[in-house]
Amino acid sequence: MMTEHKSYKYAKGVINREIPAPRYVIKQCEKFIEVCDGKSDKYFLDEEKLKKIDSILKLLVMPRGLKSGQSIYDCSCGYQWILYASVLCIVCKENPQKRRYETVILEVGRKNFKTFTIATVFILLFLLEPKFSKFYSVAPDGALSREVKTAIEEILKSSPIIYYRKNIPRFKILRDYIEFSLNENRYIPLNYSNSRMDGKLPNVFLADEVGALPNSYAIEAMRSGQLNILNKLGCIISTKYPTANNPFEDEVNYAKKVLDGVQDDETIFSLLYEPDGAESAQAIRAQSLNTTEHYSPATFDWTCNDDILKHANPVALEIPEIWEDLLKKRARAISIESARENFLTKHCNIIYQGAGTESFIDIKDLQNCRVNKIDWTDREVYVGVDLSMSNDNTAVAICAEEDGKILSDVICFVPEGRIDEKNKFEKIDYRRFINDRKCIACGNKTIDYGVVEDFVFKIEEKYGVTIKAIGFDRYNAISSAQKWNQKYNTVEIRQHSDTLHPPTKLLSEKIANGEFEYEKNTLLEINFENARCTYDTNMNRYVTKKKSSGKVDMVVAMINAVYLLQQDIIFDDSGWAVQY
Repeated sequence: MMTEHKSYKYAKGVINREIPAPRYVIKQCEKFIEVCDGKSDKYFLDEEKLKKIDSILKLLVMPRGLKSGQSIYDCSCGYQWILYASVLCIVCKENPQKRRYETVILEVGRKNFKTFTIATVFILLFLLEPKFSKFYSVAPDGALSREVKTAIEEILKSSPIIYYRKNIPRFKILRDYIEFSLNENRYIPLNYSNSRMDGKLPNVFLADEVGALPNSYAIEAMRSGQLNILNKLGCIISTKYPTANNPFEDEVNYAKKVLDGVQDDETIFSLLYEPDGAESAQAIRAQSLNTTEHYSPATFDWTCNDDILKHANPVALEIPEIWEDLLKKRARAISIESARENFLTKHCNIIYQGAGTESFIDIKDLQNCRVNKIDWTDREVYVGVDLSMSNDNTAVAICAEEDGKILSDVICFVPEGRIDEKNKFEKIDYRRFINDRKCIACGNKTIDYGVVEDFVFKIEEKYGVTIKAIGFDRYNAISSAQKWNQKYNTVEIRQHSDTLHPPTKLLSEKIANGEFEYEKNTLLEINFENARCTYDTNMNRYVTKKKSSGKVDMVVAMINAVYLLQQDIIFDDSGWAVQY
């Protein structure tokens, strides 16, 4: 029975908090159990395929390490089981020959067998995929790219029942490729720096240590070659790297949006073993380490909080020797500052930065503030505008107060001639949001500011409200503000940390306390999830477009509106105050 399978037991243990795991892993396990329990309308787990995979894994042998000579079936850890079962065995009800997942994103600490795990997936697919299938791997350099080839070769040569047939090798292992003779399926490692990726037709590809890739070219080139493949699969794996500006963080952020329900994509399977709070907690000075750097609490308490190690290193929970080694590495990182960056990024999956950035809000807190309908009639509202570059997104937000709550609505504007380009690059279906009336397409390759100006002039009529003031950033907005000023009070909002800190703080507190309301707006939720905050030298917190992971124009516009509301209204009884 499926309930007795190792993958199911691991997922249940995670969900029931019997096995320590970070929240995004919990969410992925919940999705897995939902399918296994028959609660999905679209997908089911093919138990016959799973039995076949189990049988193969019993014949594959660990080539080296602490469990050398044992079967991979007996040695596989919980996260590996749920990956094998989910990615290879969950199929579509309408077409059981088609697998659900097309992308695997695996974020896990170093020495958690991530490359070995994908090598095992490659071997399984070598045996199971149709004839003439092609498998590729790419990494920042040739040595890394060949690591998966080495792992495949070692497993095969250690597994005589799989490797040989009547003492004749079933596999052709050459310097540049590995081929399974029975179906001519071939695996080829590629070197990012030397190999052109275009023109390849991969059934399956691996992008390894993606955090070290200079851009997303290799991944997108591989994906472009999979357009006509029924069961395409891309495996994207890495640890954290010292900077958040890399292709892997883009993939991770997208996967988080999927798991949070703000991005609709049922083809993504992700296991994100990064400690809870590593990106979202308030930055503080790590005085106990006698440094001048800023840390989030997750970073700050890495010195004594075992959960950080447990969340980033699932294998260590099952292999005591690895756990003991991690404790030794932690002790060394505490004592030797030069060892700290490597330990935090590679073994804790925490981005180690001097001045830290953090998520603006917890997306779950925001979604708890969603309401079906806001009655705007006869309210006094404050309008915030973010007029970005003419070829980028623009946003207009309105805010009002009711019994200590902030009520809000935000509309996004995009250049109509760039919608398809933006859909592909940002992985956002803007046409969907245009149909939902949360986005307005205007202009061709650039925003038509006239449409934005006209929208603001019609807010009172559209919502049945009275505009108290319009807040704007001087950049790109002077001409529009002059037009609005003929009818309304316009206020220039200086985009400086000491000005933006109070409304940023107020808005985050109101959301966290459930004192914020907005009508369903998935595009707004995406903007909030993209938003990253940073601190100035006085620890003033503000949303920064530069360090955010995508478009945040709707959040910026809302903060501008909240600034006006905060300046204009002081509620002594409810605890509201203008904050400095």
